[in-house]
Amino acid sequence: MFLLKADLIITMKIDIISVVPDLLQSPFGHSILKRAKDKGLLEVNVINLREYTTYSRAQVDDYPFGGGAGMVMMVEPLVNAIESLQKTTSYDEVIFLTPDGETFNQQIANHFSLKENLLLICGHYKGIDQRVRDHFITKEISIGDYVLSGGELAAAVLVDSIGRLIPGVLNDETSALTDSFQDNLLAPPVYTRPEIFRGWKVPEILMGGNHAKIDQWRMEQSLQRTKERRPDLLQDDPLPSS
Repeated sequence: MFLLKADLIITMKIDIISVVPDLLQSPFGHSILKRAKDKGLLEVNVINLREYTTYSRAQVDDYPFGGGAGMVMMVEPLVNAIESLQKTTSYDEVIFLTPDGETFNQQIANHFSLKENLLLICGHYKGIDQRVRDHFITKEISIGDYVLSGGELAAAVLVDSIGRLIPGVLNDETSALTDSFQDNLLAPPVYTRPEIFRGWKVPEILMGGNHAKIDQWRMEQSLQRTKERRPDLLQDDPLPSS
């Protein structure tokens, strides 16, 4: 969570446990996330799980008990890493990125953005030993109904979606509030210069300067777009038609 009182800034800290930390070098070194780190609003640390194993050749996975295809991330290295990090950081959530977790959405991103310290665990192979999930994980998150080679890309998605919500990260802090999925609506159409291109004109209402009418038009467009493309978003929280 970002707090600003006088000259006091508290940075959101996100630690990520990974078997292949090099995969996460680029996503956090550019654009909005780099700006957040440079401003001291966000700290992202990638921890190499192999540094916490006691097995030879930095082994962190083994065959599953009971047989079957694939490998399983071992309990001991993960617990060693988690408990070592917990000695210096009190985590609000310990999040496991997994295909069978709760589907990530904007509301969950909003919730996580209010926290101070998050620990993300990137799964690999056939997953992690269930005992880690039973005793350490507080949230299990999926970014969609598909399987990736590992949780690193999912972790990057979480950090990006959470980080941009921290006050002060975006130049215009109201921008995040008008994103798609805020209030269960998709964002309306947007336009910029030139006003006319190949005979395609920007809607007149956006050029008139009447902000009340513009806001009304945008709400109507958002509702229409949501009804056409994602009607499921309106089922649980229906909006009035006018």
